[in-house]
Amino acid sequence: MKSILSFKPLPFFLFLLLNFTLFAQELQQVPADQLGFSSERLEILTENFENYIENDQLSGAVILVARKGKIAYFESFGKNDVENNLKMEKNSIFRIASQTKAIVSTGIMILQEQGKLLIQDPLWKYIPEFRETSVAAPKEEGEGYEIVAAKRPITVRDLLTHTAGIGYGYGPASDLWKEAGIQGWYFADREEPIQETVRKMATLPNDAQPGEKFVYGYNTDILGALIEVVSGEPLNVFLKKNILDPLGMADTYFYLPLNKRNRLSVVYSSTDEGITRAEDPGHMVGQGAYVEGPGKSFSGGAGYLSTAMDYAKFLQMMLNKGEFNGKRVLSPKTVELMTVDHLGDIQFPWEEGMGFGLGFSIVKDLGLRGELGSEGEYGWGGAYHSTYWVDPNEELVVVYFTQLIPARRIDDHAKLRALIYQALID
Repeated sequence: MKSILSFKPLPFFLFLLLNFTLFAQELQQVPADQLGFSSERLEILTENFENYIENDQLSGAVILVARKGKIAYFESFGKNDVENNLKMEKNSIFRIASQTKAIVSTGIMILQEQGKLLIQDPLWKYIPEFRETSVAAPKEEGEGYEIVAAKRPITVRDLLTHTAGIGYGYGPASDLWKEAGIQGWYFADREEPIQETVRKMATLPNDAQPGEKFVYGYNTDILGALIEVVSGEPLNVFLKKNILDPLGMADTYFYLPLNKRNRLSVVYSSTDEGITRAEDPGHMVGQGAYVEGPGKSFSGGAGYLSTAMDYAKFLQMMLNKGEFNGKRVLSPKTVELMTVDHLGDIQFPWEEGMGFGLGFSIVKDLGLRGELGSEGEYGWGGAYHSTYWVDPNEELVVVYFTQLIPARRIDDHAKLRALIYQALID
């Protein structure tokens, strides 16, 4: 018998490999029936998404459904790259656009937990250019607008709830935003850092008065710049250290490393004849500069690339009230504040029965909304036609990734929701 003293430790690289393998298996898949789903009914979901591929409505997609901290359903469909006949894989990487917003909003809440800011603070406290902002008010008579002073300063909370009055540059003063070269959500090809762009935004007229209206726009890009100012770190570094690494989100980036480029799913566009490969790079409606771009503009509003598994880890952390795999990212009370409605009497513009929290839409009235789900459910989506939601009542996490922009004549989001809930029988 060998002495215990003769034991030799594993070589360091094997130790790292073993630990990475364990780390990568935090969300385990178990038979769906063990989690209250009907395996037979889930086949209806599979059949429908296979039909979208066969009918040339989608190139490919990945769906991940977790319940009670375990994966009940995890499937890939179609092609990652149709022209080159590359299969869509479960670990394919997607441009997640506005799904970046929830992660960056979480970064802001981490800074509050660190005592470095308060969400009630005025934005100008950290970015002085926002001390006095303006609004483009449509003229009461005739066409055009007049520029008026904002009634009060924009707060950090206004940005988190999209009530700062800041759009995507297409509001009443779109001519001035266009002249400044700031319109649309896409930043990957910009040569200038995000702080520089955001400081230019401060000089332009906004679409509404702070705190008076839900206006979807550059709010979270500004929050990304705010994180850089307050933390003293680039946005990508801060988020990696405080969110991505603790959660094991090893495939989430603003700009993709060259050794992972073959996993990046190709973007397609809906046409009257089916789908067609989007332009390369094609700015907003195209492949984008996420691999070979300048790599200088970290867009907190729409810049991330990720996988279904990575994003599911982030959502599971939220569902777990701030903790995942033994790592605490947020306190339970912070998660509670993020996932309740903050709009009050302000109307959410796109769906009845909905509100908005600190980075997520919130289901307030299930009947008014008129879709399967639960009150208290929260989620959002991305410009490339991805979506996600968390249903705390059912302990449910859903991630749906595809790359389709524009997406026309397809009802996959509504079908996804209907077919997941119809399979939930316990």
